[in-house]
Amino acid sequence: MATVTEPPVSTGTTRIVSLDIVRGAVMVLMAIDHVRVYSGVPAGGPSPGVFFTRWVTHFCAPAFVFFAGTSAFLAGRRRPRRELARFLAARGAWLVLLELTVLRVAWTFNFDFAHYDLAGVIWMIGWCMILMAALVWLPTTAIAAIGLAVIAGQDAIGQALTALPRWLAQILYFGGVFRIGDAGPAVAVLYSIVPWIGVMAAGYAFGAIVVRDAAERRRAFLLIGLTATAVFVLVAVALVLSSSAPNQAPALFRVLNQRKYPASQLFLMMTLGPTIAILPAAERAGSGAARILAVFGRVPLFYYLLHIPLIHAAAIVVSLVREGRVNPWLFGNHPMMPPPVPAGYMWSLPLLYFVFAIVVALLYFPCAWFARIKAQHPNTILRYL
Repeated sequence: MATVTEPPVSTGTTRIVSLDIVRGAVMVLMAIDHVRVYSGVPAGGPSPGVFFTRWVTHFCAPAFVFFAGTSAFLAGRRRPRRELARFLAARGAWLVLLELTVLRVAWTFNFDFAHYDLAGVIWMIGWCMILMAALVWLPTTAIAAIGLAVIAGQDAIGQALTALPRWLAQILYFGGVFRIGDAGPAVAVLYSIVPWIGVMAAGYAFGAIVVRDAAERRRAFLLIGLTATAVFVLVAVALVLSSSAPNQAPALFRVLNQRKYPASQLFLMMTLGPTIAILPAAERAGSGAARILAVFGRVPLFYYLLHIPLIHAAAIVVSLVREGRVNPWLFGNHPMMPPPVPAGYMWSLPLLYFVFAIVVALLYFPCAWFARIKAQHPNTILRYL
C-alpha cells in the first residue's frame, strides 16, 4: 500500500537518497501483506509469526502518505505554486481513477463492479493530494499546524462527522462498506480521508526540515523520530498496564496492536517515529541492498501497479501446484470482501515468505528499467507514473 508520489525526492540538484531508501524499504514490506491476502493467513493472530507478519507492514501506509507530503513540498521548490497545485490535483484525480478501475480488477481478477469496488490506499492518497492542492497556498507553518491538529483531534472530528450522511462519514473517517443507492455497487472504504490528510500535511511541513544542511536535518530526524517513538512507548505501555485482565493477549502484542482503521494517534507515532528516526542511517547507507531499495523508492506508483497483479498471478500458480487447479476463491472480492477461506487452503508462513521473495526479486528488473527511463524524461507524462 503509498510513496506513490513523484517527482523524485531532491533539494535543488542534490537527491536525498535516504527518503528513496526508506520508501523503498516500506514498499518491500508492503508486498508481504499483499501476499498474505491471497495466502489465506489472517491479518494478525495469537501466534508471534502471524502477528508480526502483519505488524511489520503497518509502517507502509504512514510512510507512503507522510513522504507524499514531503515530495509535494520539494516539488514546490522547483515550480510555481499554481503549477504545483494543478499537478497535485491532476495526480490525485488520476490515483482515484486508478484505484476504482485498474487496481480493483488487479485485486480481484473479476469485473463484478456491480457488487464491489475498493477505496483503498491509492484512492485515499489521491483525495489527500487533491486537498493538498488547496493547502499548499498556505504558509508551511499553517500547513504543519493543520496536519498535527487533524491527527491529534481526529476523534473529535469523527464525532462531529456523525451528523453527516452515513456514507459520507464513512468516506471521511469511519470506513467500512456502503452501497450507492438501493441497487448500486458496494464500496468498501479501507482508508478514510481523516486522519491521513493530516499525515500528508505534516509530511509536507517535514520537507522544510529535509532541505536543511545534512548535519542539521539528521539531528532533527533523530529528535522528531525518537521523541515520537518514546511517547508512543510510554503511553501505550501505561494503557496496557492500566487495563490488564485475564485471558488477554501477551502485553507486547497489546502494546503493538494499535488501531489502524482509522489510524489512531498511537498507531501513527508507533510507525512514523521509527521511520523518521532511521533516516540518518539511510543517508549513510551504501550497500547493494540500499541501492536496490532506492530503485523501488524512485518509482513507487509503477511498483504498486505491478506488484498486485503479479502477487495475484503468483497465488494462482501456487494454487495450481498445491491443488492441481485454480481455486475459485482467488477470484473473490479481495482484499475487503472475499468469501471465507476454503478449508485446507491457507498457506504456511514459509510458503508466504518464499512467494514474497520471488515477487520482489522479479519486480526489481522492470522498476530499474522504468527508473532509468523516468530519470531521462523527468518532465513528461511519465511523472504521473
